[in-house]
Amino acid sequence: MRVALTGATGFLGLRLTRELLRQHGSLTVLAHAGSGDALRRITRFMELTDAPAELVADLPSRLRVVETDLAQPRLGLSGDVFGRLADELDVIWHSAGNIDLDDDLVNLRRVNVEGTRNVLELAAAGAREPAVHHISTAFVGGALREGVRYEDELDDTHGFENGYERSKYEAEVVVRAWSRAHGRPVVILRPSILVTDLPADPELPAHPLQFITRIATSALRGADLAGADVPDEARPVVRIKGHLRGHLNLMPVEHAAAVMVRLADRSPSAPVRTYHVVHEHDVAITVLAALVERLAPVKLRIVEKEPDDPTPLEALSDLYPGFTPYLGHRRRFDDTRVRTLLGSAPSGIHVDIDYLSAGLSVVPSARQAASAA
Repeated sequence: MRVALTGATGFLGLRLTRELLRQHGSLTVLAHAGSGDALRRITRFMELTDAPAELVADLPSRLRVVETDLAQPRLGLSGDVFGRLADELDVIWHSAGNIDLDDDLVNLRRVNVEGTRNVLELAAAGAREPAVHHISTAFVGGALREGVRYEDELDDTHGFENGYERSKYEAEVVVRAWSRAHGRPVVILRPSILVTDLPADPELPAHPLQFITRIATSALRGADLAGADVPDEARPVVRIKGHLRGHLNLMPVEHAAAVMVRLADRSPSAPVRTYHVVHEHDVAITVLAALVERLAPVKLRIVEKEPDDPTPLEALSDLYPGFTPYLGHRRRFDDTRVRTLLGSAPSGIHVDIDYLSAGLSVVPSARQAASAA
């Protein structure tokens, strides 16, 4: 079976690559043209996650890298190359995307919407009518901050918290329209916020919550606190708008990839089958506040509305604007369909402050270690 994957060098894509190689002898990686050595980055990830030495050694023969441009018709390939690629594939996993919450909507649509449309063009052109597995996000639910979001729901009634959510919603609309037009089934997988306890590595994609470390560092630098040993009673207070009973679903990315591959093995019983790939418990916003306090010598206070008199430090510390609204979320994602198919056994991973802290620590890159030696 010939399987292709977009976004193989992304935060989720690397884990999907590992899971797919457990099942298949080879994998076609549709990598962004000019983005660097995809094989080297995948190899580095495998080494960091203690993959078997045999797997690492076999990667050059098991991975075929095809450089593409998702934003271009035919993925930027010539007609002949595009046609040959389309005709040989049995499965297409579409994981690539722009995950910058605050990017310009035009840029987000170019990759997340038009890129999806162009991947579907590849699927439609294939003589073997490959199965399509589209990676979306649970946050296509938009700005509905309370209640429950169900797997079959897709509407823009409540608007969106940021351009990323809107672009992923629009991509799902495109996928569903393509399925109807071609009479082809599609599996849509909607993960929540993906996290890991694997320490960050400069050669690999950043942890989705890595912005917390960057913002804390810049804020402390602006307040002349960087590197300072500040006693607890002297820590400055930083007020952030949110909800004290707010909570977010943070899904361990390794578990998410495994669940996705298991779900994709099931034959869809409907033209479009959508699954919420979420963790069995949410994380309280107060845990994220404690995480910031662990990373920086401040006291974070969750307040109901933005301060009318922000301090200079609060102005510098404004959390990633596209993410800040999530501090007020109290909704849950229903995953009945997933639990019905795979059972309700817990992942065995407890996402707490220690787990999150581990994933936000940094290990030196191989180049840095070599130069230090």
